[in-house]
Amino acid sequence: MTGQPAPKRAASQAPDKAVFRRRRLVVRLVGYGVLGLVLALVVGLAVRWWEGHGTATFPTPQNGCVATISGQTASLDLEQSYNAAIIAGVAVQRGLPPRAVSIAFATALQESGLRNLNYGDRDSIGLFQQRPSQGWGTVAQIMVPQYSAGKFYDALVRISNWQTRDIGEVAQAVQRSAVPDGYTKHVARAKILASALSGETAAAFTCLSTTSKAADAAGFSSLLKATYGGTAPSTSLVGSPARVDVAAAAEATAWSVAAATQAWASAFGVTQITTADKTWHPSTTDLPLWAAATAPPSGYTVSVSFG
Repeated sequence: MTGQPAPKRAASQAPDKAVFRRRRLVVRLVGYGVLGLVLALVVGLAVRWWEGHGTATFPTPQNGCVATISGQTASLDLEQSYNAAIIAGVAVQRGLPPRAVSIAFATALQESGLRNLNYGDRDSIGLFQQRPSQGWGTVAQIMVPQYSAGKFYDALVRISNWQTRDIGEVAQAVQRSAVPDGYTKHVARAKILASALSGETAAAFTCLSTTSKAADAAGFSSLLKATYGGTAPSTSLVGSPARVDVAAAAEATAWSVAAATQAWASAFGVTQITTADKTWHPSTTDLPLWAAATAPPSGYTVSVSFG
């Protein structure tokens, strides 16, 4: 009948504002959760990319080292740098070129992140994840970085055309990894580090440590000799506070020793390194650069001061 009011909506059908508010809150919370997951994924991918490429500017203050070659940089923390210096030093004492160091670095970055691990897949251990069961040596031997680097180079030089073949391909030929293409992503970073730590490029390496241990010239000398082997530069302890003078046979060897000394500086309380016409002092606040030396040593001597 016309003119009569429309029937009222049942109470159960009336809009419930509280329900709507709860629904909006749930939607927002879900949205925030999804956004958080996306941000975490992006950050994780960025970190993984940086670890594989190592071309970002090194942040300071930070405990670590950076190599700079032709405007390109590669960074390592102090533990990685300590080990990398040993790997490079073993190659130098064997007379191997920087390319061998590049291959070793690409391998160790992939296998262990340049860390001397006492665990791994099956019985794999050490910087290169070498397996005692496959003839690489005993557990005790492989855990010595100088030994494991030497065994890696022994295998490397037996690979045909290792000097010219693709670095990732050569690394796989040595390691026979289940992830054969894993080494390639580290090659660019490895080349930068190898050029600096082998001494191919002078004054291309520097380290920053916010802490430093007590002076230990004798411990430093022992590590230097263990790394550079029978053809290592001659080393002498001079004066008090202690100074170690390292007489190298070639300019590249001197710069390799200087770079290694920077990587080991905080572990042995190094206060100054001088070679050629340049000098370097450690810093706890900024990445220290090489500066002109006022009294450079003669020849290819690296002068290291402590305490």
